[in-house]
Amino acid sequence: MTAANVTSGSNLKAIRPPASSAGFNHRSRPRALRNHVARVAMWTAFAIAMVPLVWILWSVVTKGGALLLNSTWWTNSQRGITNRMVGGGAVHAIEGTLIEALATAVMAVPIGVMTAIYLVEYGRGRFARIVSFTVDILTGIPSIVAALFIYAVWVTTFGFQRVGFAVCLALVLLMIPVVVRSTEEMLKLVPNELREAAYALGVPKWKTIARVVVPTAFSGIITGVLLGLARVMGETAPLLILGPYTKSIATDLFGGLMPTLPTMINQDRTEVLQPAVDRVWGAALTLILLILLLNIAGRLVSRLGAPKT
Repeated sequence: MTAANVTSGSNLKAIRPPASSAGFNHRSRPRALRNHVARVAMWTAFAIAMVPLVWILWSVVTKGGALLLNSTWWTNSQRGITNRMVGGGAVHAIEGTLIEALATAVMAVPIGVMTAIYLVEYGRGRFARIVSFTVDILTGIPSIVAALFIYAVWVTTFGFQRVGFAVCLALVLLMIPVVVRSTEEMLKLVPNELREAAYALGVPKWKTIARVVVPTAFSGIITGVLLGLARVMGETAPLLILGPYTKSIATDLFGGLMPTLPTMINQDRTEVLQPAVDRVWGAALTLILLILLLNIAGRLVSRLGAPKT
């Protein structure tokens, strides 16, 4: 036997798996069984959670989809339409909902994003803890409490009228904590190495935040803003307390009456006449579609605005 054969034989022995590993497959069967059981449990829980969602969507689409296929739904208002009459549209409520959502976002997004930047990048000490605690309190307050607070300040204290802008102020209180917490989590996910690299190049901290940190977390910030909008667009209590409904087109936030989709739903929710019931389901489906379109548009904006890697 040559030295090469001896060497190759010793190498084979070295790479041969030990005898104790022969039962590895046998010992992994319980682990594989647990993994399979966990996978089945996860998919079962997912299916159970999807049942009410699918049921709600199916009910809204089947009962309100017919109205949305009519062009008058998107071009006419409910002016002059009684509960017994068939016809009319929801353009007045759609415009009012979008106007209030835009005004709310204009006020809430800068405050929420700047607050999150302060808490993540600058927040230290007692004041930061107070700000964080205040955001936690705002996260848990019911919408009717926010509406009553704005009513006490706007109407009772200052004597102003119930207008759409007062509704926006109440919605701002509900949207700010959502934007703050989601933006805060996204900023925390930005690697510290990016900040340190910018500091090493002599870039000021404020410019690092504006040019590096925020663009990196841009996609998540947009998602948080959309979550906040999805919440406030479906709120009803502030609208009932601060924004009187009208069946006519009204786009002035300071002009008194302001129609929205939630108040349009509330207007006919107790009616038993079929035309009114159909309009309730149609308004609900319209609100769902608006939120869906906003989410799709936000995803596209976040992808286009995300930094290239």
